[in-house]
Amino acid sequence: MSNEVKTTRLPNGVRVVTSAMPHVQSVTLGIWIGVGARHEPGAQSGVSHFLEHLLFKGTKRRSSRAISQAIEGRGGYLNAFTQEESTCYYARVPFDHMRQAMDVLVDMFLNARFDRADIDKERGVIVEEIMMYRDQPQHRVYDLLAESLWKEHALGRPIVGTPETLGSLSRRDIVGYRDARYRGGSTVFALAGCIEHEACVELVSGFLGRHDRGARLRATAVTPRVGQSRTAFEGREIEQTHVALGIRMFGRSDERRYALRLLNVVLGENMSSRLFQIVREKHGLAYSISSSCQLHDETGALIVSAGLDKAQLVKTLGLISRELLRLKQDPIGGVELKRAREYVIGQLRLGLESTSNRMMWIGDHILSHGRVIPPEETIREVTRVTADDIRKLARAVLRPGHTSLAVVSPALDGTVRREAARAALAF
Repeated sequence: MSNEVKTTRLPNGVRVVTSAMPHVQSVTLGIWIGVGARHEPGAQSGVSHFLEHLLFKGTKRRSSRAISQAIEGRGGYLNAFTQEESTCYYARVPFDHMRQAMDVLVDMFLNARFDRADIDKERGVIVEEIMMYRDQPQHRVYDLLAESLWKEHALGRPIVGTPETLGSLSRRDIVGYRDARYRGGSTVFALAGCIEHEACVELVSGFLGRHDRGARLRATAVTPRVGQSRTAFEGREIEQTHVALGIRMFGRSDERRYALRLLNVVLGENMSSRLFQIVREKHGLAYSISSSCQLHDETGALIVSAGLDKAQLVKTLGLISRELLRLKQDPIGGVELKRAREYVIGQLRLGLESTSNRMMWIGDHILSHGRVIPPEETIREVTRVTADDIRKLARAVLRPGHTSLAVVSPALDGTVRREAARAALAF
């Protein structure tokens, strides 16, 4: 793939990155902006996600229905998402409709009308979305964990905001936020599929060449002075207990990220992992048990989550801690390491066969790293990781002092909470 990726920066700072896939009949194109929930002032929490919604509500040229029909009427798919550090609007269409899809995306990006009636209506829709998430304990536990991992920092706030912050956002606030942050220096136009780079650059230049330049804004950094809570318990009238254990660590550019990727696979990413085999298959304590990595610019976390009966909470946390401790004490065996390595490489190769995944890869990499990291480089670095590298990493970052525990559960008495906290930090 490395020879197929090309990047051009327009005079106004907009970067165009393409990955040609001549054998496919489609193209996925996305406008990425280096702006997300962590760039928001506390009083405007949720404005990035609110803005994402409003760009679909109509432009000076198109109604909301016309926007969707312009893509879906050509057999395509249109969507968007907001993350902590970026927002992306994207479409997948047959390759011969690329220009029309680009016209729609750019029209949304530049010409959203922000009608006051639409703002009020969508405000209500997002409040319902917030209530839906709060009613889902498996989602709520992640909000509690983020609040604990990055205490009183933007990363600890929910991406969707709160009913209170949404209620205070005026049209002027939203438009001002968009004008200040949706700038050329913050924008990447990524395309993957049956395309040709120079033609894409010409099209993007025609659509976005006069967009305001501006520089990418930086978010408030996470430093050691950003606090962390050890535990967060929330009682609910629910049947199942939901647990999320997070260990705060380095960011996405740290060279140890390759060893972390393998450590996570061994620990809990798939059904072959230690946690799945021990907690679910051997002891039958949980239906769902997994681990994941969440890496931001300068900080990140390894997260273990599970859903289980509250009577099994302390025992399950003890088993999780035992596996974290084992990663620190014992080198991973050769067969297990090889299986994890092949899983990572296989998942990467399979994923990049999709134009959508390919577009996500190149767009995210340009924003996150300033370049597209070739899959061959990732494979090479993953292959170089040794069992000793993983053990050194585990000893360096798997630290109880950097750990937070979040639990959403039927009522737990004080004794159980104390026992759960001790069990969770016994590594």
